[in-house]
Amino acid sequence: MPDRNPFTVEEARTFVARVESLFMPWNIEGLLAGFTDDCIVRFGDMPEFRGKAALEKLFRSRSERQKDYRLRKQFRALMGDTIANYWEGEWEDRLTGAKMAGRGVEIWGMRDGKIAVWEAAFNTNQAGKPSAMGLS
Repeated sequence: MPDRNPFTVEEARTFVARVESLFMPWNIEGLLAGFTDDCIVRFGDMPEFRGKAALEKLFRSRSERQKDYRLRKQFRALMGDTIANYWEGEWEDRLTGAKMAGRGVEIWGMRDGKIAVWEAAFNTNQAGKPSAMGLS
C-alpha cells in the first residue's frame, strides 16, 4: 500500500478493495500492515482499544470463530483523510455451527496511507432468522 492517503475516489475505491481481499482468506499480517502502530479501534459494542497488538488479537479471534468468511465491501465516500465503506458478510460460527450474516458501515481515518482510526458499526444475526433488534 502507498505511504500516502488515497487522494482520489478511484484510489480510495482501490484501497477498500485491497482491504476486502485481505479477509478472504484471512491475511492477518497483511491486514495489520494497513494500520498505523498507534491505531484506535471502535469496533461494534467492544470497548475502544489502541495499537496493533490489540488489533491482532481481534483479527485472530475473529478468524478462529468465523469459518468460511465471505466479505463484500463497497466504497461509499472519500472526504479529506476519511474513507467510508459499507460491507456485508456471511460465515459459519465455529462454536455453534450457525450460519451467520452481518452488515455494517466503517469509517476509516487515514494517516500516511494507513488506517489510523477504525470505527465500525454493524449488526449480525443467524442467517434467515428474524431481526435480532426485535423489529419486523
